[in-house]
Amino acid sequence: MISYIPFWKTIKKKNITTYTLIEEYKLSKSLIDKLKHNKGINTSTLDQLCQILDCKISDIAEFKPDEK
Repeated sequence: MISYIPFWKTIKKKNITTYTLIEEYKLSKSLIDKLKHNKGINTSTLDQLCQILDCKISDIAEFKPDEK
């Protein structure tokens, strides 16, 4: 499973709010919702987030094996 926990840590560390991402960077509310619920996003969105946050993909997402 892909987890976006690093994304939330990164925006907190950089003092950026979801409001700022929506209003200043024109990210959609549905994208923020996908990140909150660990839903799939495409690689161009990952690229956009990395550019906005000036970070690596590992600062946005991580792989966690499913528990069995």
